[in-house]
Amino acid sequence: MSKVYIRKAEYDYTTLRPLVFELMDSIAGDLIKKGSRVLIKPNLLAAASPDRAVVTHPLIVKAAAEYVISKGVRPQISDSPAVGSFEKIIMVSGIKDALEGLDVEYKEFKKFVSVDVGKPFDKIEIAEDAVNADVIINLPKIKTHAQMMLTLGIKNLFGCIVGMKKPEWHLRAGEDREVFATLLVKIYQALKPAVNIYDGILAMEGQGPGKSGVPREVGVIVGSGNAMAADRVISEMLGVGPDMVLTNRTALEQGVETGEIRIDGDLPRVENFRFPEMAPMAFGPKIVHGFMRRHLVQRPECDNSECRLCGECWEYCPAKAITHDKKIHFNYDKCIRCYCCIEVCPHAALRAVETMTGKVARKVLKIK
Repeated sequence: MSKVYIRKAEYDYTTLRPLVFELMDSIAGDLIKKGSRVLIKPNLLAAASPDRAVVTHPLIVKAAAEYVISKGVRPQISDSPAVGSFEKIIMVSGIKDALEGLDVEYKEFKKFVSVDVGKPFDKIEIAEDAVNADVIINLPKIKTHAQMMLTLGIKNLFGCIVGMKKPEWHLRAGEDREVFATLLVKIYQALKPAVNIYDGILAMEGQGPGKSGVPREVGVIVGSGNAMAADRVISEMLGVGPDMVLTNRTALEQGVETGEIRIDGDLPRVENFRFPEMAPMAFGPKIVHGFMRRHLVQRPECDNSECRLCGECWEYCPAKAITHDKKIHFNYDKCIRCYCCIEVCPHAALRAVETMTGKVARKVLKIK
């Protein structure tokens, strides 16, 4: 049986700290001992203030760190951000200020080791510090994701893929969402975080997970020792069938067990939570897929009035499908629809959009 804890919460440290300590006690038990290597893995996607709902809130990181310190252990706080420097992110996010005076180590993931995860990938390069940790405390932010619908506990561990290895894996998975979901599940199975505490006080809806998303007050923190169980419960909370979230469905297929899921607390029902449109990557006979990629299927587009030509999107693009002059241009033949460009854009200038002709074609052909 997997237990999932739901607690109403707000960003008030006097009330938030005891809630996080309660969840840590309930989930971690006696796992954290003196001499343990304890890794705290927040979502540190990009440099953004807490009110943007892009990163795990600093007060949740602080409470988790204080709990570990109370056990006589110095925690390591780590991630490998998609864009920008690790140091800038912990400053802009407010984490450095919130944890001032605490005995913690900040360390960006830079070294990796190859881990055999079996077929179809065989070996995956995962951050050495994550692989060698005795206890991983996974602190996801509840957010939408233009490629995977939601980024929750399983998806948060993709941050343990170091630096530019991330776009390499996006390119390897190509435009097949199922392959990428399998990769995420394999990483989760390799790392097996002992504790998963989700920041859903201020979640993100719309075109997440970066600055194109919209903050949405949900007012909860969620905890579990089983990220898949928590991911399924959160999907239900947000009004989407758990198996509609590809990482959930893939985890079941890959044999990740939850058993019976028991909910401790009141599960709210979040009405009209806005998800990104998850249109198919292609449909119909393969002979016309090239035409579809250029003109019919969902694709990234740029709002030129917001674009600052900063270069983050074309530098990060795994497929090298973005060029630029006075504005950016997409080569939709090369674009693999990973939406990394949307994820890393610091100016919220990019969106995933299905063309009108694509919508009409799907309606005529009765394709969902």
